[in-house]
Amino acid sequence: MKVAVITESFPPDVNGVAHCVVRMAEHLARGGHEPLVIAPRPAGSLPRPDRAAPYPVVRVPSLPMPGYPRFRIAVAGPGLRAALARHGTEVVHLASPFVLGASGAGAAGRLRLPVVAVYQTDVAGYARVYRLGAAGTAAAWRRLRRIHNAADRTLAPSTAAAADLHAHGIARVWLWGRGVDAARFDPARRSERLRAELAPGGEVLAGYVGRLAPEKRVDLLGQVATLPGVRLVIVGSGPAGAAARRVMPAAIFLGQRQGDQLARIYASLDLFVHCGPHETFGQTLQEAAASGLPVVAPAAGGPLDLVSHGVTGFLVPPGDAAALAGAVAKLAADPGLRAAQGRAARQRVLCRSWTSLGDELIGHYEAVLRTASAVGVPA
Repeated sequence: MKVAVITESFPPDVNGVAHCVVRMAEHLARGGHEPLVIAPRPAGSLPRPDRAAPYPVVRVPSLPMPGYPRFRIAVAGPGLRAALARHGTEVVHLASPFVLGASGAGAAGRLRLPVVAVYQTDVAGYARVYRLGAAGTAAAWRRLRRIHNAADRTLAPSTAAAADLHAHGIARVWLWGRGVDAARFDPARRSERLRAELAPGGEVLAGYVGRLAPEKRVDLLGQVATLPGVRLVIVGSGPAGAAARRVMPAAIFLGQRQGDQLARIYASLDLFVHCGPHETFGQTLQEAAASGLPVVAPAAGGPLDLVSHGVTGFLVPPGDAAALAGAVAKLAADPGLRAAQGRAARQRVLCRSWTSLGDELIGHYEAVLRTASAVGVPA
């Protein structure tokens, strides 16, 4: 099967969209399928196909996002349709479509190709965070409706995201979660040496992993950073990083980490805390759970599916810094509770491999191809 994945984000970007696209493209290639990835061109790169991946990657011109220059926004040209035609695409996968994805939906429509659109980014929520007002939020939903309702099916990562899509007039929505690498993210990677470096006084280590951007509300961790006997460890980078360092001088900022190094950090923590209220899923919560950590997160969006309150962690009211700190304090004071919730958290995610989620995604591709064939659309 020839699948064109048109994505708003791709490495060197570090975020959930880019990571998911990489894992799915790898899964397709391993299974004998022929993926093509079309993504924004990174800053400073040459205008030619990217040869680093084990599948073709076509980069399209991009501009820096205002206020977040490391994130690039694609400026799609007429070459998008030609790239699909050269590839012989049978199914188009739109990854978190909004700008490049909208152009991809148009190109797929002109070529009469079936489309699977994967909803992943709460763009309307981000519009509120960046103070674009009610008009900006409404405009975001109008654009999302136009893109997703033109697709043959939309895949939502959580029950909350699916309900939000339905409530805003988006049809043909299926649930499709995300996988986690439980071999990489494993409690066995715990490092006493790293723990001694991060907590020389034997403090309980509470960790946050993610982008440091306004929508992530890292400022809500301020009270956690001042809890007696707790050391807050923050992994990630972004435009809100400098402000977070000023607000939380006692926290340890490790910057951006990936791969086995990140897995070692997770496993060396005692608990995980997440603060952003706009997560459609929450991949870092799964990685923390796989690492044997109890998770404290807002009772909103993706975390509602990922955290079993009182069993694998605690859910707290969104935006409530005191509640976050209170839940962390409760876990910090009770090693037995941390251990029990951490074991339950890992057990809960062991069935969520990227292989099983990749096979499920291929099932969605096959379904839209069957529908297209039944109505006589060439694929």
